Amino acid sequence: MKLLFNLKFVFFLYLLFLSCYLGYGYVKKLIQPVSTVPSYIVVEIPKGTSFKDVAKRLEEKGLIRSKEIFYLLAWYKKQAGLIKAGEYKLSPSMTPEKILQILVSGKVVQHLVTIPEGYNMFQIADLLQRASLAKKSTFLSVVTDKEFLKHLDIQAESAEGYLFPDSYFLSKGSRETDMVKTFVSHFWKVWKENGFDKRAKELGVSVQKIVTLASIVELEAAVQEEKPIIASVFWNRLKKGMPLQADPTVKYGILVETRIKKRRLSWKDLRKATPYNTYTRYGLPKGPICNPGLISIRAVLYPKTTNYLYFVSKGNRTHYFSTTLKEHNRAVKKYILRRKRRR
Repeated sequence: MKLLFNLKFVFFLYLLFLSCYLGYGYVKKLIQPVSTVPSYIVVEIPKGTSFKDVAKRLEEKGLIRSKEIFYLLAWYKKQAGLIKAGEYKLSPSMTPEKILQILVSGKVVQHLVTIPEGYNMFQIADLLQRASLAKKSTFLSVVTDKEFLKHLDIQAESAEGYLFPDSYFLSKGSRETDMVKTFVSHFWKVWKENGFDKRAKELGVSVQKIVTLASIVELEAAVQEEKPIIASVFWNRLKKGMPLQADPTVKYGILVETRIKKRRLSWKDLRKATPYNTYTRYGLPKGPICNPGLISIRAVLYPKTTNYLYFVSKGNRTHYFSTTLKEHNRAVKKYILRRKRRR
């Protein structure tokens, strides 16, 4: 009887050991990578997603073997509530522990976005929305939030002119406010690194005035070498109290009021009184009409010394510059007639 009891006890221990061994083997398998092939899948974790839903999504994508084991892993590491929203590049060749580490670290996918020189805030909003990185209406609301702009050292009604054109790495899930901060911070970095503060003080002009004039130069000049000359024309006209008469300011004024992008202007457009129309108002427009690049800003701060008051397009991206209205009218006839003949 005693021998039979001992045999039963030994058999029980054997079964217990076997169960533990098989259970350990099963669990060990579940915490291994799903595959050895290093392929990648992009997974987006929206804001507010519960950890349970995250684990379920990872299992459905074939990135982990068991959502339950993934949850236990996160619970053991006390990281279930630390996962950050965003877009992640993950592989089934990664262990669940590695995947958890990436989600907690917030190493989200970075998208390269280039803001071209001369883009205005409406174009930038469109660009970001097409890339699925921002909502256009939200972005425009942020760049016109005066209280928010004060924190960015912008004393204006919008961030137009301060959204520095360059290439940026942005991630899905980032707030529009963070994107605007990035663009504006880069503007101030470029401004200070180039000593523009000192130069603006030497000229006795504000940052807003420099950026506004640079935005006009940006859209008027197609050739970089002409920017300091075009800047000199506008400075000369301002000193003489002449209207700038820059077509891009008229187009921008219409865009702000109607959200319609004008390709060609009519005489009626030129007479339309907007805060940006430099045909109907003297001095600078209400504010910048686009976001100028470094060369345009430098051209305004260091213009070429000339007596030019007028310029007209030659039709080959360059301009003919004149000091008198008579000379300008002759140039207009010459180059406009030449373009009409070519058509």
